[in-house]
Amino acid sequence: MKDEDFAGIAAGLADAIAFVRGDTTRGRIVAGPDVKAIRAKTKLSQAKFAEKLRVPVGTVRDWEQHRRSPDAPARTLLGMVDADPKAALALIERMQG
Repeated sequence: MKDEDFAGIAAGLADAIAFVRGDTTRGRIVAGPDVKAIRAKTKLSQAKFAEKLRVPVGTVRDWEQHRRSPDAPARTLLGMVDADPKAALALIERMQG
């Protein structure tokens, strides 16, 4: 391992430790989409929203309660639903046959 590689790893670890100890200037948290607000735009229950997106209802529940974050493809899909719920859900329905 090169010295500069080790130095980068050590710096990252120091930043992580500082962040855990409360120094928020040395780290960042990227917030995911507000799944509950997106679902509210559709006027669907968690179960119906999950059914439309073809994901387990537990997944939607975990997203809304911030126990899990949607992965990149799910964030893209949720972004589409957020932008135009009616069109996005219609397109998903059409694609599923």
